[in-house]
Amino acid sequence: MITAAHPGSRRRLNSVVASVFSVASLAYDLPVLQWYLYRPPQDDVIRMLDRAGTRAVADIGCGTGILAARLATEMDVIWGVDVSPGMLAKARRRSREVRWQHSPAEQLDLPDGSVDAVTTTTAFHFFDQARALTEFHRVLRPGGIAVVCTPAGDARWARPLQRVSASRLMPAHAPSSAEIRKVFRDAGFEIVEQRPVARPWYSRWVPDLITVGKKG
Repeated sequence: MITAAHPGSRRRLNSVVASVFSVASLAYDLPVLQWYLYRPPQDDVIRMLDRAGTRAVADIGCGTGILAARLATEMDVIWGVDVSPGMLAKARRRSREVRWQHSPAEQLDLPDGSVDAVTTTTAFHFFDQARALTEFHRVLRPGGIAVVCTPAGDARWARPLQRVSASRLMPAHAPSSAEIRKVFRDAGFEIVEQRPVARPWYSRWVPDLITVGKKG
């Protein structure tokens, strides 16, 4: 899914993803799941945004809005964007400070140059990655950053995890670290940093990377 998919097939895939995750939203907020899988990359993203001094952020593939709601306590403007109505229904109940938006990562309903940072955690492998990063670049102001946390396809445990999270109806592609760098650069980003997500000892086997790209 590194290269751009046909718009019609992409819409069908996004519809499947939205339906599946509307069902998944029923269990997504389980504390043990959040603590073990999702909280570490979200913490890492927050540290990156604090370091960059961002004030307006769009969180793409926001799910039930946990990260977006955390960011809303510190940012001037925060958008939470997801393709799943079920996820967004729970997100809207979580926070009134976030500007929730129902749209795919590949077609953001945001103005050009409107945010300081775009973030996405544990969702990038479901996107059309080339088109999504082109959109991230479009909505960023000059000097803005895209922060992506995603399972890394060249890590030992990536394929088993990908088989768990993907199916024939809902394919996913965990890109290698080199693929991620290439798709960032092809979208016009300068790679600022790429490394494993800072995880506590109990979840260090999870093979996710954080990649930060800057818009010139």
